[in-house]
Amino acid sequence: MKLIRRTLIAAGLALAGPAAADLQLAQKEGCLGCHTVDKKLVGPAWKDVAARYKGDAGAEAKLMKKVREGGKGNWGEIVQPPNTTASDENIKKLVKFVLSL
Repeated sequence: MKLIRRTLIAAGLALAGPAAADLQLAQKEGCLGCHTVDKKLVGPAWKDVAARYKGDAGAEAKLMKKVREGGKGNWGEIVQPPNTTASDENIKKLVKFVLSL
């Protein structure tokens, strides 16, 4: 929970409500080992992802596929490992959160 609190504060997000719940889900699914909301860690910052896909009507489907299947080359040579354990529902929630930033 301390990681979630620090992440929310650093990103200027509310300490309660949907953002906190989305970050708790991201932690549960292992996303926070490589991503943060506002700065590059191993993978890109989620705010950068949101900016890149702003206005792209197909962004949600593209990112859901990327999370599920993995890949590389969109943000350099670092590999996005496939997430084979998260439910489609949880991936969709996380992608919607990222795109909302």
